Amino acid sequence: MDKTSTQNYREYLVLVTAGEVKLEGNLVIPDTARGIVVFAHGSGSSRHSPRNRYVARVLQQAGLATLLIDLLTHEEEAIDLITRQLRFDIELLASRLVNTTDWLAQNPETHHLQIGYFGASTGGAAALLAAAKRPQVVKAVVSRGGRPDLAGSALPHVQAATLLIVGGYDTQVIEMNQDALKKLGIEKQLQIIPKATHLFEEPGALAAVAQLASQWFMHYLMPEN
Repeated sequence: MDKTSTQNYREYLVLVTAGEVKLEGNLVIPDTARGIVVFAHGSGSSRHSPRNRYVARVLQQAGLATLLIDLLTHEEEAIDLITRQLRFDIELLASRLVNTTDWLAQNPETHHLQIGYFGASTGGAAALLAAAKRPQVVKAVVSRGGRPDLAGSALPHVQAATLLIVGGYDTQVIEMNQDALKKLGIEKQLQIIPKATHLFEEPGALAAVAQLASQWFMHYLMPEN
C-alpha cells in the first residue's frame, strides 16, 4: 500500500485480492471519517471516471472516506472493450465488490468505518447484489442512472437503505428503476433529476446527484447519534 499524505486526508493506492486477481483502487480517508463509500463503476468505465471522481470529492469534503476501485483487471477491460460482456456480468462484478467489502472490514485503516456503495449504470445492479450478499455490513446504496433490474431476485433481500437517482430524460431507465423500487423492501427512495440525461452531463445535474448522495450517505453511514 503506497501512501501519500495531505493536510486533511490520507490517500492510498491499494491492491485488493479477489480470487486469483488483484484489483487496483484509490482510497481516500478524511481524518474524521466514520463511513466509507465504495464506487461500483458502470458499463465501460473505470476508477478514473471523471463523473465518479467528482462525486467522490464531494463525499470526501463531507467527511466520508471513498474507495474508487476497478472491478475488472486491465486484461479483462481489454477483452470487455471488444466483447462488451463482462460489464454485464453482474455476478462477477458483485463478487468483486464483496471481496472488496471483506478487505475493508479487515484493513486496519478502514475496519471501523460503516460501508456504503455508489453504483453507476450496471454498477448499480452489482452494488445491490453485493449488498444482498453482505446484509449485516453494507448500510446504504446509491445508484446513479443504474440498472437495478439486473439485480433480479436479489432485490427483496437488500437490507441497505437504497437511493435510486435517474435523469428526467432517461425515460427507459426511469421505468426500470420504478419497477425495481417496488421490489425493494427496505428504506428506499427514487429521485429524478429534471432535464438530465443518462450521464448527467447537463449543467448542475451531476452536482445535484452528488448532493443527494452525500446527504444519503451522511444520514446512514455517519449518524449524529
